[in-house]
Amino acid sequence: MAVEIRELECFLVLSEELHFGRTAERLYLSQSRVSQMLQSLERRIGGPLFERTSRRVALTPLGKEFLTSLRPAYAALERVVENAREYAACVKGKLRIGFQGSANDDMLRAVSAFQARNPNCLIDVCELPLNDPFGALRRGTVDAAVVLLPVAEDDLVVGPVFSRHPQTLAVCKRHQLADRASIDAEDLAGETLIAFSGPAPGYWRQAQAPTQTPSGALIHRGPDVATLQEGLSLIAANRGAMLVCQPTAALNGRAGIVTVPLTGLPDSALGLVWRRGEQTPSVKAFAEHLKT
Repeated sequence: MAVEIRELECFLVLSEELHFGRTAERLYLSQSRVSQMLQSLERRIGGPLFERTSRRVALTPLGKEFLTSLRPAYAALERVVENAREYAACVKGKLRIGFQGSANDDMLRAVSAFQARNPNCLIDVCELPLNDPFGALRRGTVDAAVVLLPVAEDDLVVGPVFSRHPQTLAVCKRHQLADRASIDAEDLAGETLIAFSGPAPGYWRQAQAPTQTPSGALIHRGPDVATLQEGLSLIAANRGAMLVCQPTAALNGRAGIVTVPLTGLPDSALGLVWRRGEQTPSVKAFAEHLKT
């Protein structure tokens, strides 16, 4: 005869509490319902599992034997259900991550760790234009994007922020600031900074190529570029300078360009961004790897 799981649960809780009232409270049932379920189980088994009087509730020898056998079997059943839940919620399919500029060490470590932990989900990465940090997200081309901060978009969520580094100024070796050991943001007054073209929003473009020093002095706006390589080419031609973080400078060194440490501006930082309301299990799992 089939045994109801709820009846077994009732038996296990009652064997711990040895009190019908407390058992009913734990199971969110009435005492009469607890009694009915126990009686039903005893009929299925063919003997009493508890001795019940007005003063006490105790396991019978049959009840003790049944409890000894049931506990490990019930625990095994719980593990089976939990394993099935984990499998159903596991990360699978494909995760598409966009990134701006160069994929730095933090991101590459997260990609490797994610793939090792989630073999049923293939992770793809693709480069995003520097002048369009959010377009691929909104078109659904990528599921999440690693972009330069700041991000202030109502339809996007900023997850973990990472890879904070001081800014440097990339200049041509013939530039007047090229021989400096370091420069302050105020030294940019009167200089020309290579900027990014649209469709990146104005506040984002201003953060990457400010048109004023912190004190309000004018910084000239140079040519607009769409990619980092375009910017580096213009720097080499001495058409202007460009703000780049230390890791990007190290990864993209080329003849004719030097990078000078820059103080007085906020550090560069990256953030993982996704569409609001669309944090899938795979995006959530990838974000966790970026936090570590």
